[in-house]
Amino acid sequence: MAGTALVLGGGGLTGIGWEIGMLAGLAEAGVDLADVDVVIGTSAGSIVAAQLTSRQLPLEEMYERQLAVPETRAAARMGPAALARFAAIALRSRDTLSFGVRMGKLALAARTVPEAEQRTVIARTLGMTDWPARRLVITAVDAATGERRAFDDTSGVPLLDAVGASCAVPGVYPPVTIDGTRWIDGGVHSSANADLAAGYGRVVVVAPMAVSGGPIAGPRAQGARLARDGARVCVITPDRVARSAFGRNVLDPAKRADAARAGRRQAAAHVAEIRQVWAD
Repeated sequence: MAGTALVLGGGGLTGIGWEIGMLAGLAEAGVDLADVDVVIGTSAGSIVAAQLTSRQLPLEEMYERQLAVPETRAAARMGPAALARFAAIALRSRDTLSFGVRMGKLALAARTVPEAEQRTVIARTLGMTDWPARRLVITAVDAATGERRAFDDTSGVPLLDAVGASCAVPGVYPPVTIDGTRWIDGGVHSSANADLAAGYGRVVVVAPMAVSGGPIAGPRAQGARLARDGARVCVITPDRVARSAFGRNVLDPAKRADAARAGRRQAAAHVAEIRQVWAD
C-alpha cells in the first residue's frame, strides 16, 4: 500500500474551527498535513479540505480568520436534541441506505432558508469556485436513495455545489440540487467517511464528531478497519477541553474561535503519533 490520505470529518462551525486549529498547530510543530496525496472532506470538513488543497491562504491565515469576530446573524441550531433525534433514526434503520432515505425525507420536508440563499453563504465561506489541482474528494448523500457519492474534479459537478451538498444538514439547511437530484450532508453516511481512504498506506483522520450508532460507522471503527487492511492510521477526535469549547450548538459562530484555539492546543498531543504514521 502506498500514498497518504487526510480525512476531515463533519462537525459544524465549531468543527471547522477545531480542524483548522489542529492543522495549524501541527504545521507549527513541523507536521504539515496539507502535503498529502488526497484529502477527503465531509460536511464541515469539506470546507476545510477545499481551502487546504487550494492553498489560496496559508494555514496561519486560515486560523486567524477563525478567531475573527463572527457576523451578527442568528445562529442555526444543531445541538444535543437534534443529534439525539438523528441517533434515534439511525438506531431504527437497518443499514446506511435506509437511514439515508429517512434523513432525506426529513430534509426534504423541513422548512429552511431558500437553496439559493444558502448557496451564497457557502460561496462566501468557501472563498473559491474552482476545484483545486491537488486531489480532493467530497462526500454527499442522495436524499431519495440514501446512497453516498464521492465527488471530485472528474464528477462534472461545480465545487460550490459539491461542498454545499456535503454541508446540507437535514432539517437545518436545504438539500442541494445537482442535475435534478437532491443531495444532503455527507455526514449522514458517516461523520468522517474514512473508509474512502482504503488503499492508502498512511492515513490521518481528523474528526470533530466521533459519533456512531446503528448502521453508522464512526471514524475510530473505520480507522481500525483501514489498519487491519495494512494501513498506518491515526484518528484524532476532540479531547475533553475541546468538546467543552464547542458548547451545545456546533453551528454557533460565537464558539468558532474557542474551538480553533482548542484544536491548536490539542495538536501538541498528537505530533509524535502522526510522525510515526507519516514516517517513510
